[in-house]
Amino acid sequence: MSSTDLGDGNRSTDRKGRRSQASSFPIPEGDEGIVPPWSPVDFGGLFSYDVRVFRRDTVDILLAVAPGALSIHKGRYHRVGKNIVQKIIDAHYVSGDKKPGKEVAVRIDQTLTQDATGTMAYLQFEAMGVPRVKTEKSVSYVDHNTLQEGFENADDHLYLQTVAAKHGIFYSRAGNGICHQVHVERFGAPGKTMLGSDSHTPTGGGIGMMAIGAGGLDVAVAMAGGPFYMTYPKVVKVNLTGKLQPWVAAKDVILKLLEILTTKGNVGSIVEYGGDGVETLSVPERATITNMGAELGVTTSLFPSDKVTKAFLKAQGREEAWVKLKADPSAKYERVIDIDLSALEPMVAMPHSPDNVKKVKELAGKKVDQVLVGSCTNASYKDITTLGKILEGRTISPNVSFGVAAGSRQVLQMAAKESSIAKLVGAGARILESACGFCIGAGQAPPSGGVSVRTNNRNFEGRSGTKDAGIFLVSPETAAACALTGVMSDPRDVAAKLGIAYPEVKVPKKFHIDDSMVLAPAAEGNGVSVRRGPNIGKPPESAPLPESIRGAVTLRVGDKITTDHIMPAGARLKYRSNIAKYAEFVFEGVDPTFSRRSLENKAKGVHNVIVGGLSYGQGSSREHAAICPSYLGVRAVITKSFERIHSANLINFGIVPFLFANEGDYDKIAQGDQVEIPGVREAIRKGSRLKARNVTKGFDFEITHSLTARQVDIILAGGRLAYTKEKGSF
Repeated sequence: MSSTDLGDGNRSTDRKGRRSQASSFPIPEGDEGIVPPWSPVDFGGLFSYDVRVFRRDTVDILLAVAPGALSIHKGRYHRVGKNIVQKIIDAHYVSGDKKPGKEVAVRIDQTLTQDATGTMAYLQFEAMGVPRVKTEKSVSYVDHNTLQEGFENADDHLYLQTVAAKHGIFYSRAGNGICHQVHVERFGAPGKTMLGSDSHTPTGGGIGMMAIGAGGLDVAVAMAGGPFYMTYPKVVKVNLTGKLQPWVAAKDVILKLLEILTTKGNVGSIVEYGGDGVETLSVPERATITNMGAELGVTTSLFPSDKVTKAFLKAQGREEAWVKLKADPSAKYERVIDIDLSALEPMVAMPHSPDNVKKVKELAGKKVDQVLVGSCTNASYKDITTLGKILEGRTISPNVSFGVAAGSRQVLQMAAKESSIAKLVGAGARILESACGFCIGAGQAPPSGGVSVRTNNRNFEGRSGTKDAGIFLVSPETAAACALTGVMSDPRDVAAKLGIAYPEVKVPKKFHIDDSMVLAPAAEGNGVSVRRGPNIGKPPESAPLPESIRGAVTLRVGDKITTDHIMPAGARLKYRSNIAKYAEFVFEGVDPTFSRRSLENKAKGVHNVIVGGLSYGQGSSREHAAICPSYLGVRAVITKSFERIHSANLINFGIVPFLFANEGDYDKIAQGDQVEIPGVREAIRKGSRLKARNVTKGFDFEITHSLTARQVDIILAGGRLAYTKEKGSF
């Protein structure tokens, strides 16, 4: 490691006669791994020196080169350590202000898409005219629309396969598994950045990636070589101590954190795990925790990269991808939350929110109709093998419908070879495809008014396909207990009653490796013809923001409106490549007339405005929840608060995300009221506070926005695609 001498070459002496080589203080110009040039992460081993041994100009240079790297305490400069998040951002920094709440741009190493969001992402990528992706690795997964009802899904998959081959993207075929689990197994690498067009992309944090969910357009920009713009985060440390007790699982850790932080108020934060308890958790267990961190509303979550990570990568035949990654001892955090793993109990998230958490014991005896184990949260080798060992030689309750889906083909093959599948089938399980399936409402709908116990990550009302069913989120261990008894059961109690020893399942020293279902792109894309079926449309073109918004409150909704409320999944997913058709179903489960009324307003030149409450846009990253409203003529959404991904998607498609300056004004506005935001185009340029008027009721109210100058330009242009064409840059 080379260094630069910032001093005058002379030794200094303090008042006690101590000598120090302070004036030849080295600053690294570069280092191996993820540490960037001129990083204050390691100042040549220096931790603190007396202020008086530095020349004044030397101190000024140090603070100019690395502001915030030194702190003063009792007349002494101290190196301020960095947390993992700061280190990764520094290594990928492109531009912006590295202060919490400010916008920064970072370079993206990897991307992933899934077939429900990927089609539009690649259509947008094609529209940018870039011949080959510029990321280190981009992977297109098929894991959502695998039932292939009608020709639409099959056509989408052919489009995805051929567009991937042409543009340098790896293609994971249907049946290879769920994108997040497969990516951790076969592609993820600690210290890397990843952007995915799915909100559970943070699963990659289990292997030490800064993996962020985003809209497909943001992913398309990253593939084209553009940076990802994000809010520089507040970093929350979750300090784990102790060790999980038998029958308590990683799922219970994240459910406990959801109980503490809830799903609201965490926008702009990243969760970083640390403490002695980290080394007791395997990579798949860590991935369970970071996966469901999406429900917190944080930007992402991540773990250190340590010997456990290295062992996992070695078992996957990818040891060369490992780098050590840990926080400095003096790293600072916005907040520290302590969780003693040894004190946790089996937990359950009750309907209809992942933060509605109780101990399983509190619901003991509640009748259960369905048990489903799988999803990107809980379908690892450990999960499926543990489940098989618990149920071996036993039979599930006759009143329970029981399904199991391995998260990847790798796990399914190993479970078959080691007889875990035979044990599950013998117990009465239905073996489901390695796909998202029931988690997104694609099959396995519970009975009306039924109770479904599941290991997935979301339990929003109606998401299962049955509007009045209750979805309860638990660990595989708890799911097994419920399947055996037919009622909500603490697995510790069931184990004691039936004499079941807790299965200690370790991560294998070598996983079964078969990447034949991952297709590499063509070496030269010019000869590849992209297959486009009749369902494949074009990205819709949006109009620039008008000088004033004059319209109607076409819809008024309450708190915690999810992207499932806005754009239904399940059977409607097959229309995602056809915006005009998919837009017919916007807010279908909330107000079936919304789409029709919006189009009627648009035809008359009336702007559509949506009014909402707290945490508007929770859940999936689906950008169609912005594309389709934009197509219908929605120009503004006014709420009490937004969730991160949805707010960014609205901006990308030319819809202004406004906040009530006074939340009480929400109560004064009714659906159907005529509203105006005069001079909106000029007003958002000049400041963050605007005046709006309820014409129907005759009162003015204030609204605000938090748009950066770049985002204002995107809104004015009518969306990011229009902005990119206009500016000739990202």
